Amino acid sequence: LSSLNRFIFPKSVTNHSAIIHPPGFYIIGFKSFSYISAYIFFLVFVYLVTVVFNGLLMYIIAMDNKLHTPKFLAVVNLAVIDALLNTSTIPGMVKTFIFLMKDNFIPFNLCLVQMFFYYTFVTLESCALAVLAYDRLVVICFPLRQHSVNTLRSMTFIISVTWSFTVGIVSFSTAIMTRLSFCNSLRVFSYFCDYAPVFRLACNDYTLQWLTASILTILCLGVPFGFILLSYTVILVTVFRMKSLDSRKKALSTCVEHLILVAVFYIPILVIFLMGFYLRVIDQDQRVLSLSLASCIPPCINPMVYSLKTKAIKVRALAVFVKK
Repeated sequence: LSSLNRFIFPKSVTNHSAIIHPPGFYIIGFKSFSYISAYIFFLVFVYLVTVVFNGLLMYIIAMDNKLHTPKFLAVVNLAVIDALLNTSTIPGMVKTFIFLMKDNFIPFNLCLVQMFFYYTFVTLESCALAVLAYDRLVVICFPLRQHSVNTLRSMTFIISVTWSFTVGIVSFSTAIMTRLSFCNSLRVFSYFCDYAPVFRLACNDYTLQWLTASILTILCLGVPFGFILLSYTVILVTVFRMKSLDSRKKALSTCVEHLILVAVFYIPILVIFLMGFYLRVIDQDQRVLSLSLASCIPPCINPMVYSLKTKAIKVRALAVFVKK
């Protein structure tokens, strides 16, 4: 991060001597939470389900050559992101809850690392849902061209672009946090080193960080969500032009699970982020609890609601267990 920061902000345009970095921050988001013990067990359960089901899903797809298709490559991409997203947050949250008496101190550099990984995987989750929408768009709207347009090579390229783009923009947004001085309170009211709660602790101007956060919220959440809405608009137009009622039902039935995941992921995150940035009157306890649930639950239910409801995966999963 320091090297990236020096590359983005040359010494000729910055004043390093005026920047004060603290030893670290204190994560205090759940100190007033009444049911902390029950929530700890719930988070552990969510994490275990996330790792086991997504791991099983990746194993099944990897072992069955019939599932080596663009669609299931996108599903594997989502499963990897799901497992990594909850790994980047839940273990740290559990540690925070267990060691409340030690003030939940996190070193400054580790705080930035946690911030980087969390927002990287949240953004990738958003992009992965958009990639799955693209797959549905091609299959339903361009059935005769899907095998030439939507290939393993093209899907690999799309996924690689989303990863490269995400890592780049999140690296930039994390690097500019090192331009802030922290000389007042070091208490972060969140369940991890959240971007907005941290930069608001700065004692110098954080306009750049605020603008970056707003722009990235639009790019990382708004643009993929807009693409999904556009894709399903085209899909609905195509479906209603089909003459056969059975064809309509069959086409729409392949989209139901994906639409559920889109709603579960986007609606809570967008509402919480917008209220957090622009309506600061939201109750902090409710915001922290809602945000933690909104980020942890989708990776847990994704393999069950979407992937494991796919007939090909269910058949393969049963075959694996029967063989064992």
